[in-house]
Formats: sequence, C-alpha cells, structure tokens
Amino acid sequence: MITQLRHTGLVVADLDKALHFWRDVLGFQVARQMEESGPHIDAMMGLRNVRVTTAKLTAPEGGMIELLHFHSHPDRPVWTGTPHSTGFTHVAMTVVDLAATCKKLAVEGVTFFAPPQLSPDGNVRVTYCQGPEGVLLELVEMLRT
Repeated sequence: MITQLRHTGLVVADLDKALHFWRDVLGFQVARQMEESGPHIDAMMGLRNVRVTTAKLTAPEGGMIELLHFHSHPDRPVWTGTPHSTGFTHVAMTVVDLAATCKKLAVEGVTFFAPPQLSPDGNVRVTYCQGPEGVLLELVEMLRT
C-alpha cells in the first residue's frame, strides 16, 4: 500500500528563522519554495482563504522536511509538547559528529535535555534537544554499523 515516506510537515511561525536553522545550521537544502492559495489548498486543508508559504528541504543523504508558514491562519508561536506527548513528537536525524553538532546548535540557542547518551548496545550516541519554536530533535551518531 505505502511505497515510501515523502516528507514530514512542520508548521512554523517565523519562516526566515526556520529556514536559517534547517538550511544554514543543519545543512538541509531548499528543493522548492512556493506560495500556495486558492480552491485546491482550501479544499485540502478544510479551511477558507488559505495563504501559506511552503518550503521543501532535503537532507544531504535523503529525507525531506516541509516547512509551512500560514499567513492566513496563524497558530501558537511555539509547540509545547514534550518527548512523551501523544502524537508526533520529534524529528530524528543522523549526524556525523554528535559533540560538534551539539556545540554548534548550542550557539544557535538550542537547549538540550541531557548530555549525549550511549545506547545500551553501544551502537549509537544520542541526545534530545529543543530547537526553534519548540521543535524537538533527536540527534543520533552511529558508532557501529
């Protein structure tokens, strides 16, 4: 039935700030950015008079995030869920050097729940952090393949 996961959508309050974080800090590339409105997007969203800017960003080795900034239907400026909240909670990404990544993200104002942890099987080092607009990120460094 399902052949692949296309992308994960992330609604953002500040598109410029989100693009800076995902593109300039994390290294995603903008594959497509567009303004969307009209009957098609209204029908798809079940709303009226939708105006949204979307930006699809690709990771260097695969995977896609879609940033959505709603001009017409703004919501809260920050996501307030937790790692144990019901529903989607975080975006997990593989990194090359977790220590260096954590240092770079800390400079950008990202907060960490705890220092990186070694998995019980010793295969990965992992940490959770909270980025712009409250988005939770899981960063994983593969130690063994």
